[in-house]
Amino acid sequence: MEHTVTMNIPIMKSKGKAIAYWVITAALVFVMLAGAVGELTHQWGTLETHTVLGYPLYLLTIIATWKILGTIAIVVPRFTRLKEWAYAGMFFNMTGAFISHFVVGDSVFHLIYTSSVLLLVVASWALRPQSRTLGTLTESFGGILKRA
Repeated sequence: MEHTVTMNIPIMKSKGKAIAYWVITAALVFVMLAGAVGELTHQWGTLETHTVLGYPLYLLTIIATWKILGTIAIVVPRFTRLKEWAYAGMFFNMTGAFISHFVVGDSVFHLIYTSSVLLLVVASWALRPQSRTLGTLTESFGGILKRA
């Protein structure tokens, strides 16, 4: 008796995408929370970085608070609009950090680090499951074209 094994490729791709999403999102959450702790506790390297960039130290508390709230937002179920705002905030934070380090001529390490975190943000956003999105990009873009 011959047995055949069939593989449902879309399910395999879906599982792989889900695993990639959670691995990347876990790394993103770790990086953001670690940064928030450093900012809230005014760790030496964080203080030095903000001084080099010329930002006021009270900004550390504001950024840290938003990082913590943003990581909670992307991890908890539901609240898809809040997730979009959280990803946008992380994107703005990391692009702003990259540009700030570049403008002041800071070390290449800071440029590589901020761009790496930015890649995590974009990858997590792009890989998120349908249940964590507001809809597909083509649907919303198509809706805009229909109204035009």
